[in-house]
Parts: sequence; structure tokens; C-alpha cells
Amino acid sequence: MTVTANGRTAEHDVDPIFLQRWSPRALTGEPMPHEALMSLFEAARWAPSAFNGQPWRFVYAHRDTPAWDDLFGLLVPFNQSWAQRASALVYVLSDRFRRTPGQPPAPVRTHAFDTGAAWSNLALQAARMGWVTHGMAGFDVARSYEALGVSPEDYEVHAAIAIGRLGDPAILDEAYRAREVPSGRKDFAEFVFEGRLAGG
Repeated sequence: MTVTANGRTAEHDVDPIFLQRWSPRALTGEPMPHEALMSLFEAARWAPSAFNGQPWRFVYAHRDTPAWDDLFGLLVPFNQSWAQRASALVYVLSDRFRRTPGQPPAPVRTHAFDTGAAWSNLALQAARMGWVTHGMAGFDVARSYEALGVSPEDYEVHAAIAIGRLGDPAILDEAYRAREVPSGRKDFAEFVFEGRLAGG
């Protein structure tokens, strides 16, 4: 059974929410209710993690609040050009260690893997609620540690996320309007293997 949504077609039966979620840049800039943003973090909270360590951390700012300028200022100019119309910005971090009271911190090899699961939950919850998310690697990583109040020895800063309502692509620079469509995905043969990774 194939599933079609948002101009995309899945080869196998999945919930349409996976096809409905995408990463636009055209955003309206309208305010996001605080409780709506907290619902996204609630979804992230229930992601699976090794030893239930829950290493993910999120640092956020609503637009037009005192924290916005610092978080927005970390973005590279290209991302600033469109993320200025986001309703909220979120930075995604993970704790590199499992911290058990009375024991020394223990490195957690899967901290980034687990945090990726939390980000996916957040993005899907946003799509379910009619909000859009766009993850970004384009920010000043070196400066982000001080701005976010963490040490690179203890934490890793992975990405920034712009959250908002879908806007009209006409607000984007002409060079980027053509890219403002949900993207496709690789064929199964490129990423699914039985028994052994072909060519690995």
C-alpha cells in the first residue's frame, strides 16, 4: 500500500505525518504560543535513549524576546536572511556523559544518536500541530558554546531549529523560491541492506 501526501509518495505503508513534515524557509513571523512550543518539547521528552539517559538539551527563544538576539546572532548570514521570520529559535545540544549521583560521569557513545531521536519527535509533533520546523547546521559553532552557557568538554551543540507557520514563498529571495518544495528521498537500495552493507 502506497501513501501519498504533500506531493510525496511512500513506497510502503507509513503514517502520512512522515510525508507531511518538511523543512520550508518561508515563514510568517507570527507569534508562537508558549504552550505550543512546550508541546514540541514534551514530544521530544518521550524519545528513546540509552539507559534512559535522555541526553538532549534544548535552548530556545521566542522572537521579540530578550534571548532572541543572542540565538539569532549565532546563525550564518544566509540562515539569518530567512530565519528572521521564525516564531521561535531552538538550539539542540546533548550531554556527552551519563551523570549518576555518587559516581563519576561516564561517557555515553550514543548521546548524539539519542538526541537525534528527540529532535525527530519534536519535528513530527510540530507538523501534527500545523507548525513547520527547519533544522540548520549553519551557525557559529565555536561561539555557540559560550552563548548557550555550556562547555564543549561536557556538551555538543548539534543544530539550530527555526519554528514557525508556513508562509508565502514570494517573501524569499528569488534564488531560493524554486527550492521551497518538499524534497524527495533516496531509493531503498541506497540505504537499506540485509546482512551486510554493500560496498562497505
